[in-house]
Amino acid sequence: MDRRIRSKSSQSAMEYLMTYGWVILIIAVVMGVMFSLGIFSNRAPTGQPGACQVLRPNGAGSVQGIGLSGVCNGQLPEFVAYFAGGGNPSGFSSDSYITATVLDMAGTNMPMTVSMWINVPPNEGGNIPFFALHGTNAYSAYEIFRGGSFSTSEEFGLHRCTSADTFESTLPLVAANTWYFVAYTVRAPNYAFYLDGNSNTMTNVNTYSTGDQIVIGGQYNDCDGGAYIGYISNVQLYNTALSSSTLNAMYISGIGGAPIDLNNLVGWWPLNGNANDYSGNGATGNAVSVTYTNGWTSGYTQP
Repeated sequence: MDRRIRSKSSQSAMEYLMTYGWVILIIAVVMGVMFSLGIFSNRAPTGQPGACQVLRPNGAGSVQGIGLSGVCNGQLPEFVAYFAGGGNPSGFSSDSYITATVLDMAGTNMPMTVSMWINVPPNEGGNIPFFALHGTNAYSAYEIFRGGSFSTSEEFGLHRCTSADTFESTLPLVAANTWYFVAYTVRAPNYAFYLDGNSNTMTNVNTYSTGDQIVIGGQYNDCDGGAYIGYISNVQLYNTALSSSTLNAMYISGIGGAPIDLNNLVGWWPLNGNANDYSGNGATGNAVSVTYTNGWTSGYTQP
């Protein structure tokens, strides 16, 4: 090839790079930023423990000036809690649980809402409790759990350690290793059960009593004999029966969603690396044999 032709080709290449090199550089920088934000990943940016919390300027139990603070845009949690089940320590059905003392939930026929995200492994059958708000003894315990034969038949229930239970068996079956939004609302005599975007309301005219002690991942006084094994995230407790539209909005907001009804929020335990209560009401949990894992995203799909 003629030397002049080679020189001209080289000169053209250099001119091309000089003309468009800055464009290529900008594209590379933008791509790098997008990768760092997780745009090209199946996992969104994660929220650090305590990244979002409720501020109550006038102290626990107050609602004046209440509001959210921090990054509260529904980022996925960095961690979720894993409950290993276990034996039968005094007072509880499992040696893997979280307890806490909450405000103003003691009484008779107290209206309430409990919501959380759960993920149950295979072969976890029988009665498995997610949450208990108990009274002064085993026979006044309000507990929510899933019973029945796993993946073939099941019931969601409100259990009071008596024969005055409330069950429903029309919601879709829960698949193993899959994340679900579960919520329960009570405004006696109506009891509504929610699973993702599905719901069913039952009635029960029997009275119930509750106290100010909660258990996450266990039961009070072993009144069922089950022990929860699996993952739990984003537990929220309200002193009112939230509407179905509000609960659907909570489901759509995903596993990292912040509380919606701040005025009626009693406790909020994201379980994102700890058992702290981020509702501003000071109901920090005491975790026993609970672990926190960041390898939890398998089986989760953003609604």
